[in-house]
Amino acid sequence: MKKFTLILVIVVALALALAGTALAISNGQPDGNNHPYVGMAIGPATGGGYWVCSAAAISPTVLVTASHCFEGPDVRVSFTEGSPRAYVDGTWTPNPDWCIGCGNGLPGFDSHDVAVIVLDDPVTLPRYAHLPTEGLVDTLPMNTKVDLVGYGIQFDSGGGPRFPEDGAFTRYYAPTLLVASNFVHSDEYIKLTANPAQGKGGTCFGDSGGPDLLGGTDIILAVNSYVTNGNCAGVTYSNRIDTYALDFINTFLP
Repeated sequence: MKKFTLILVIVVALALALAGTALAISNGQPDGNNHPYVGMAIGPATGGGYWVCSAAAISPTVLVTASHCFEGPDVRVSFTEGSPRAYVDGTWTPNPDWCIGCGNGLPGFDSHDVAVIVLDDPVTLPRYAHLPTEGLVDTLPMNTKVDLVGYGIQFDSGGGPRFPEDGAFTRYYAPTLLVASNFVHSDEYIKLTANPAQGKGGTCFGDSGGPDLLGGTDIILAVNSYVTNGNCAGVTYSNRIDTYALDFINTFLP
């Protein structure tokens, strides 16, 4: 049986910015059926095992995820919880302009980190996520509520990953708040608080590509990209999809 290899760290990112890829919802709770359009995507890793990411379906065949997630186009996506899982084959396409290490400083080191998965066969879900209007994030004030949804290992009280008994590859949800919508270094990202205080959560191992939803809605503001430390605390950065990414995503829709 092949082991699952979590997307833990992008080596270049560590070298340039001491940043790790977005991993799993921290300080969250099992999502149940609240966000049925958020799936777990897996793709083969060199040397065996699989990379694991999260993705949000915006139609029966098209999902939004992250450009840093996989090594090749062949992926499988599951929207079921528990075992055995049902998978649908698909093709992952990263943004052609994706680049890591091309920006200046944090959060500028990663660029165009929005990708699309097109499924071979349509999936019927209770509902689907929605794309934002262009520039929506720029209209949001500080502390706007944002909902994080994704898959991945959960952390025990000591901060160490436990696999698989602590909810590995279970869809989790956590509320958080918008810290800032743009930066001097990069206007591609939103910054979200990842501190567990006052019931807030963050992203950690396994959540890359998962949606950051406008609080209480199915509108995707951004996709999870990376955190600033191995403890998944402080702040987390997500690539906006209400800018350049809309044109890229729309080319895959009927």
